[in-house]
Amino acid sequence: MAVSATLAINQLTAERLAAGRPVLPLGFGEAGLPVHPDLVAALRVAAASGSSGGYGPVTGLPALREAAAGYWRRRCLPTTAGQVIAGPGSKPLLYAVLRASVGGVALPRPSWVTYAAQAQLLGREVHHVPTLDGQGGVPDPDLLDAAAASASAAGRPIGLVVLTLPDNPTGTLAGSGTIRSVADVARRHDLLIVSDEIYRDLVHDPVREFLSPAELAPERTVVTTGLSKNLALGGWRIGVARMPEGPLGDRLGAEVAAVASEVWSSPANPVQQAAAWAFEEPEQLTERIAASRSLHARVAGAVADRFAAAGASVHPPTAAFYLYPDFSAYADLLAERWSVRTGTELANLLLDSFDVATLPGAAFGDPDERLSLRIATSMLYGEGEQREKALTAADPVELPWVADRLDQLSAALGRLFDRG
Repeated sequence: MAVSATLAINQLTAERLAAGRPVLPLGFGEAGLPVHPDLVAALRVAAASGSSGGYGPVTGLPALREAAAGYWRRRCLPTTAGQVIAGPGSKPLLYAVLRASVGGVALPRPSWVTYAAQAQLLGREVHHVPTLDGQGGVPDPDLLDAAAASASAAGRPIGLVVLTLPDNPTGTLAGSGTIRSVADVARRHDLLIVSDEIYRDLVHDPVREFLSPAELAPERTVVTTGLSKNLALGGWRIGVARMPEGPLGDRLGAEVAAVASEVWSSPANPVQQAAAWAFEEPEQLTERIAASRSLHARVAGAVADRFAAAGASVHPPTAAFYLYPDFSAYADLLAERWSVRTGTELANLLLDSFDVATLPGAAFGDPDERLSLRIATSMLYGEGEQREKALTAADPVELPWVADRLDQLSAALGRLFDRG
């Protein structure tokens, strides 16, 4: 298999920047913010403790599992520590859950690159199911119902459906009615639901209704999350999974723990200790998340406006730091002027000729003939102290280094269409 598209574009961007190219980094979905100093202090204390060198329990330290359970209880998901398994990031936990389940895997189209890749690593059949307009991360319930019925009739039943709430790559959040319908479909076809909720705390409107499928189908829903997005701890590699209630959850939990015991043994002990404190949601961290949420919303919205002004079809982002513009309306123009006929060719052109790093929709399961791009906006905040200033700015879009990058984007899109 090839290296993950998101990691590959991050490496390529870094190489071109090191070579002196003024690359606009819109490809990699890192949170782009500094770690809160109190988290750094918590990790330092944990690393210095006498117990920090031990492996610890396979499923995670009791304090972390209880803190994560409390995090979910505060979000209307009754959870015991026994339902929680910790791992070195949500990625390996997702893989372990896939490994412990059976049948084909239904994914929203488009969806995060890792889901399909992990299913393929396990030799599982992947069923890409389109989403409803503006409701990324969740398959259209009617199309999922039809896909599950067809797969069952063919003797290759779907066993699992993955949801992303809110969504990467589109930066949107599916509505409660859609979630309810998918839960109904899952019960009708006996599907396990895996709900990736790692961006839950970054919904731009903090009072917007968020419905987890675990509230509707607790007996068949696994929920995963971590601290890489809300607290910018991607490099710390820590995630947690909430197993379903009842016998299915007991079986899945045991099998995920068995995979963990042979693959990663246990997450890093000092990181677990710091993460336990973070999942307790002390005030200074909730304030940091709120500031991050506001920053992501403002900059992602501004980037979406630039793409819309260039003529792309794009839903205004409502969560995290992503958007998903589509230039299909300009297919003839792009083919004639640039010999671009696919999303991959469009992304390559933007990088090679205009120094704008993006990812094509094809990396997320879309047909390559659709001229769609996944845009990540969180690396526009600058470096070092600039990122701290972006967090506290009244309007981060007006900061010179952010404004310059937005203008760089507009200029590139203008040249793409020979408008500037």
